[in-house]
Amino acid sequence: MIPKFGFFISIACSLIAWGMVTRRYIWPRLRGLRQLEALRPILVVHTFRFLGLAFLVPGVVSSDLPLSFAQPAAYGDLTAATLALLTLMSLRTRGGLVLAWLFNIWGSFDLLNAFYRAGSANLIPGQLGAAYFIPTFVVPMLLITHVVAFRILLRHRHSGRDESWVVAEALDTHADDLRRSARGSTFGVR
Repeated sequence: MIPKFGFFISIACSLIAWGMVTRRYIWPRLRGLRQLEALRPILVVHTFRFLGLAFLVPGVVSSDLPLSFAQPAAYGDLTAATLALLTLMSLRTRGGLVLAWLFNIWGSFDLLNAFYRAGSANLIPGQLGAAYFIPTFVVPMLLITHVVAFRILLRHRHSGRDESWVVAEALDTHADDLRRSARGSTFGVR
């Protein structure tokens, strides 16, 4: 198998897997929380983006890993981790929401920029060495959490809770009641 093909298949499979995990387990828990509380676990995950500094460590990555990829990826991740931490510390302040937007925009841009730079530098997956897991396992999860964060930032109102999920649950409950009623049994009675 061509190494780049396996690399891209790994990224695609990871995106699919993280998407399923997010849809099944993460989003149902976050969607009912207040905006700032829903952002908190996402921000905590992104504080670990200092791991991108591994792209600068000889022995962890190949000595021929292109610096045109390694430096922007490493320092971009460090910046994203710092923004996530600052956002967490200021989340309850008025500036917290502004920082959340800044973090999410920067963090998304940084990940997409790293993919672009990897392609333009003709990065060979083996050059990543032990850091191979970062773009194939960690980055897809980070991209998906950025999408979730954008959804939270766009759906929730600054002052409180997104009520659309309550309406959806009420409609589902009402539809179930109608189906039971149509079968001649309402709430098990009759």
